[in-house]
Amino acid sequence: MLSGGNKNIVSSEIMLQKPEPQNNTKAIAKSFLSGVANAAGGTILGITMITSAVAAGGLVGLAFSFRNLPDVRVLRNYVPAETSYIYDIKGKLLSSLHGESNREIATIEQIAPELKLAVVAIEDSSFYRHQGLNPYSIGRAALANYKKGGVSEGASTLTMQLVKNLFLTRERTFSRKLAEAILAIRVEQVFSKEEILEMYLNNIYWGHNNYGIQTAAESYFNKGAGELNLAEAAVLAGLIQAPEQYSPFLNYGNTKRRQASVLARMRTLKWITPEEEQAALKAPLLVGKPTAWRKSKSPFITEVVTKELEERFGKEKVLRGGIRVQTTIDQDFQRMAEESIRESHNLLRRWGLRADQVALAAVDPRTHFVKALVGGVDYKSSQFNRAVQSRRQPGSSFKPFVYYTALASGNYSPGSMVNDAPVSYPIPGGIYKPQNYGGKNDFGGQMSLATSLIQSRNIPAVKLGKAVGLEKVIDVCRTLGIESPMQPVISLPLGSIGVTPLEMAGAFATFASNGWYSQTTAILQVTDSKGNILLDNTPEPQQILDPWATASLTTMLKGVLQPGGTGKKGNINRPAAGKTGTTSSERDVWFVGYVPQLATAVWVGNDDYQSMGKGITGGDFAAPVWRSFMLKAMKNQPVKYFPAASQFSRP
Repeated sequence: MLSGGNKNIVSSEIMLQKPEPQNNTKAIAKSFLSGVANAAGGTILGITMITSAVAAGGLVGLAFSFRNLPDVRVLRNYVPAETSYIYDIKGKLLSSLHGESNREIATIEQIAPELKLAVVAIEDSSFYRHQGLNPYSIGRAALANYKKGGVSEGASTLTMQLVKNLFLTRERTFSRKLAEAILAIRVEQVFSKEEILEMYLNNIYWGHNNYGIQTAAESYFNKGAGELNLAEAAVLAGLIQAPEQYSPFLNYGNTKRRQASVLARMRTLKWITPEEEQAALKAPLLVGKPTAWRKSKSPFITEVVTKELEERFGKEKVLRGGIRVQTTIDQDFQRMAEESIRESHNLLRRWGLRADQVALAAVDPRTHFVKALVGGVDYKSSQFNRAVQSRRQPGSSFKPFVYYTALASGNYSPGSMVNDAPVSYPIPGGIYKPQNYGGKNDFGGQMSLATSLIQSRNIPAVKLGKAVGLEKVIDVCRTLGIESPMQPVISLPLGSIGVTPLEMAGAFATFASNGWYSQTTAILQVTDSKGNILLDNTPEPQQILDPWATASLTTMLKGVLQPGGTGKKGNINRPAAGKTGTTSSERDVWFVGYVPQLATAVWVGNDDYQSMGKGITGGDFAAPVWRSFMLKAMKNQPVKYFPAASQFSRP
């Protein structure tokens, strides 16, 4: 730490020496030329520049030639490009989004005093005494440039560096340097020293695509700008002159030598003691790693979120607007889901299953927040997000929508009977004869709705869909948030349309909440960098399903995971409900299930729609994947129970 009495030098002793501001361009030019004359000792350079000014019409003409310079007052509303950040629901960073400039803004109060002192010491020790330019430094540099016949040495103050970065080109000419000086004086007349220093520290380049001190501190030392100690502050201040040359990521020896120069300058100015200098030199530097282009911890999630953000706010706002996005994702659940997908896929391959991909979507029924989303086995090998982009036939996992429609009509109960017997329907171009999974001779005769669903009988589902009305089934799906295209074809109850795993998980989440619905979302809240709310997806649940019909359906689906049910391999030894799905030719297998706290959909298949092999079912191959994830996700969660249908009035 800085010794007593020195820590506040920036805001007290030096500030007291600040001169009165100059108010016109003539004074600027006079100050510039007097510095040249003092440094040159009346040499030809001073005479030449004065003569040139006279030849151009004098100092008034000089001022007139710069009348089109930018109005520095625009900096009042200037907002530099800032990095956007995506977090999980607990505030853990998932990813950052930015264009060329990786930057996070810090106020002057959020920056360690050690860093401010170090920067001023090495870059412009007269910062608090000049008005934007230092005539003696300019004169010294001008004399050196005159001797070398060109612009080889600069004399920029912090204010001049700021206006150069914001307003001017980087060409090394006298006219550009004079414009820089004029703008610097104008900035000093409009802004306080603290405001100028804040803008400077947030705008300059610190190496490795880091713009601004907050981003630099996090990248180099894994801490915020306000947490920097003297040793770290000296390193960062030293980077400004040549960021890559002095980068600790590239040449630690150069870093230490440059750090020593900064500390020596601070000691010479008596801003630190010799003891503090030596302590800082000996202090270990716990160097971090570049963060500008770090990969997302959950790429399938961040891509979904980024796409929605761009649709709402535009790509420019997402990459440069410094927005803060709190997703609904629980990173712990996400990690569990990814582990389950990898482990299960390896196991399925060992069993000889010809399945290239597995996708999973998990939704909290209480909020309809997406808690985990895995779009494939390996993001590196394929970025296609099957959880939200791939519409695959759900097979029999679609049947609960048909059975709910029947129950909600008031004409059916779980005990209502249906005849599992041959049936045919005329369709364009022929006759449709639905069959059960066992083939053309597989019929069960009279059975209850509950039994037909637990055993996943196809013929009863088709008959039921026809009886209640396929348009009404589609209406129920739309109410539950399924937006994929649907047509009222006779095979609809068997899942002959395409849906996404996220749509299925969201719809079943409403079953799990006994009919309470909120819009499924992966984004909870979006704010700007100052905390102003841009988007708020706080749930506003509505009862959209009949409670009795929903509770009755859940009771039926609980039987699917019990002995005799098609999903018994998904049993997790707590109250759970679900439905298997297997499409014709074994191209897709599903298991979609839920407990009161979580609804999860699992799909297994091939991107090329090839069969996975004869006899492959959702109960044998998708249900175990679901079970693997749910056991992990529910390990520390209390056992909860579904409401009984007897609690509600029948429609």
